[in-house]
Amino acid sequence: MTDVRASPPVRRLADWDPAELESLVDDYGSPLYVLDLERVRENYRRLEAVFPDADILYAVKANALGDVLSTLREEGAGLECASAGEVQRALEAGASGSEVHYTAVNPPAGDLDWIVDAWNEHPELTVTAGSEDTIDRLADRGYDGRLCLRVNPGIGAGHHEKVRTGAAAKFGVPAERAVDVLTDAADRGFDIVGIHAHVGSGVSSDQLDAHREFVARMGDLARDVEGAVGDLELVDVGGGFGVPYREDEDPLDLASVAAATRDAIGEIDARLTIEPGRYFVADAGVLLTDVNTVKDARDTTVVGVDAGMTTLIRPAMYGAYHPIRNLTAESDGGSPEREIVPQTVAGPICESGDVFCTERELPVSKREDVLGIGNAGAYGYEMANQYNSRPRPASVVLEDGDVRLSRRRETVDDVTRPERGARSGSRGNRKNDHPRATDTDNDPVR
Repeated sequence: MTDVRASPPVRRLADWDPAELESLVDDYGSPLYVLDLERVRENYRRLEAVFPDADILYAVKANALGDVLSTLREEGAGLECASAGEVQRALEAGASGSEVHYTAVNPPAGDLDWIVDAWNEHPELTVTAGSEDTIDRLADRGYDGRLCLRVNPGIGAGHHEKVRTGAAAKFGVPAERAVDVLTDAADRGFDIVGIHAHVGSGVSSDQLDAHREFVARMGDLARDVEGAVGDLELVDVGGGFGVPYREDEDPLDLASVAAATRDAIGEIDARLTIEPGRYFVADAGVLLTDVNTVKDARDTTVVGVDAGMTTLIRPAMYGAYHPIRNLTAESDGGSPEREIVPQTVAGPICESGDVFCTERELPVSKREDVLGIGNAGAYGYEMANQYNSRPRPASVVLEDGDVRLSRRRETVDDVTRPERGARSGSRGNRKNDHPRATDTDNDPVR
């Protein structure tokens, strides 16, 4: 078992062996996602050590790869799911209903139908509703099981305005209405088990005051709710624990976050619950990509690679920084050291926003070099898409010194198959259908 005291609080891109990464492209092709499952375990154990009395759920949306879900379940994590598809993945990874929380945000009808069917088979599943409408829709489907209410505490934090959820109107019932909503739900026969909120994604150390205020509001609300509807099982304060993407950023002081959380929430009878996602997987992953074009433009050198915003959308969507290394330049010990020059690394998508960096100081790039893009384990493949009809990449995992293919590379045939299925009358075309794992026409990566 890994000793978390000997495990660094963050794994930088510079800590990966360049020759080993480059060899993976030789074996599995490019672009390629690489995920180190041992690092995922280390990150879980580090968080568990500072939150020994909390229930820890993994936010599946960060990386839903089956190997990740199985690894974190083995470590003791439950699974927090944002869609019916993620619940299906959780159950396929061996989770019991008691280990699964479904957190619905304006859930489609097909999702709710699927979830209620799953609840009939797994009655210990917990559903978190973020509106009175969702509670009504659950009741209409006969659901009266474990209900957690997502509330909006009116305070948000995170690395970008698009992910600061705690104050965004989209998320949760206003906190001042929570007691009335839960009282009504209890009168209607729901099993009220808790309250939930999430301040945002990628919370940094300098946002600790916002986190503390957010948790304090949740503690106050929990005491009000318990006074009105009885004891709660859980108070879920979400995740959002940030990781340093830039090389000069310090890692989050987890001990301080844990102490601030316990102090802010105060005395509650319910179990404190947290649900990190990014923290477990971000620095466990690297995206590998081949250089195919080097071009001297007017004001910069453009390095064209075969990964793009369809492979990793965070730079285009959030202006996010990811560290980049030229692995070939570093691993080629027999060649003269390459000059460091500013370069713009760009993908193959027909969009000017399809760039990973501009004017980044890197060793001179050559065609067929392999670049590594760091901190790609969270919201990398999960946000990958097929724009420009580009197939999604493969994924490999590292575990106990071995490498194995965890997700095969898509082909263009995979991209176009749903159209052929529609023309031939395959399932999955009806209103509100939710594709099951058996619907292979709708599941090209299985």
